[in-house]
Amino acid sequence: MDRSSAMPPQTTPRAHVWRAGQIGLSALLLALPLSACASGSSGSNGAQELVDRSTLSVETMLGNGSAQANQATQFLRRAKAVVVCPRIFKAGFFIGGEGGDCVLVSRAATGSWSDPAFYTMGSGSFGLQIGVQDAEVIMMLMNDTALNAFLNSQFKIGADAGISVATIGAGVGGSTGTALGADIITFAKARGLYGGISLSGSVFSNDSALDQQYYGQLIDPRQIVVTMSANNAGANPLRAMLAKFGG
Repeated sequence: MDRSSAMPPQTTPRAHVWRAGQIGLSALLLALPLSACASGSSGSNGAQELVDRSTLSVETMLGNGSAQANQATQFLRRAKAVVVCPRIFKAGFFIGGEGGDCVLVSRAATGSWSDPAFYTMGSGSFGLQIGVQDAEVIMMLMNDTALNAFLNSQFKIGADAGISVATIGAGVGGSTGTALGADIITFAKARGLYGGISLSGSVFSNDSALDQQYYGQLIDPRQIVVTMSANNAGANPLRAMLAKFGG
C-alpha cells in the first residue's frame, strides 16, 4: 500500500493565506451593496428622499414609547438645533469606517424649526474588526456654542475640548447621567454585528450640492438654519415632526 496516498493532504501556509483572502473578499463584497444604500442621496430627488427618511427616523425613534425615547424627547425640547442621520453605515475588515447623510435643523427664537441644511458624516478606524452595522442617529445641539462649532467648516466630534458630548440610547455606549450639561447629546438606534457605535472622531461636512439641489441656489448652511433665508415646502413634514416632539 502506498502510504503517501493514505495520508490526508497537508495545508500549506500559502493555502491559509489564500483562504483568509477569500473570507476577506467575501466580507467586502457583502458590504459593498449595503454601503451603496447608505449613501443613497445621489440622484435628482436625493435631497427630498433624505428629508423624508429623516422625518421617519424622528417619528420612529422618538415616538416608540421607550424610556430612552422619552429622555431624548426631553432633551430635544431644550435643544438649539438637531442633526438627524437616518442611516449611518459601518463596515470593517481590518480597516473599518463609518459614513452617512444627515440634515441639520435649528430652532428659531419663536420656537419653530428651520428648513434643513445637508451634511455628510464620515470617519475611519483601524483594527482587527470584521462586521457590519447600521444605525439611525439624532444629535441634539443644546446651545449656540455647539451649533456654531458645527457650522464652522468641518466639525469633528471630540476634537474641540470646549464641546462636551454625551450619548444615550439602546445599542450605544453611554450614560444618560452624563448627558446633563453636555453641549451635544446623541441618541442612536443601532443594529448589526457591533455592540454599539462611537461617533468620536466623526467628521461632519456640509453638502453644498444637496443644498443647491434642494433650494435652487447656492446658499450657506448658516443662511438656511440661522437667518432662515431659504424654504422648501417639502421640509414641512420634518419641521412639523420636530415641533411635535420638540415643541
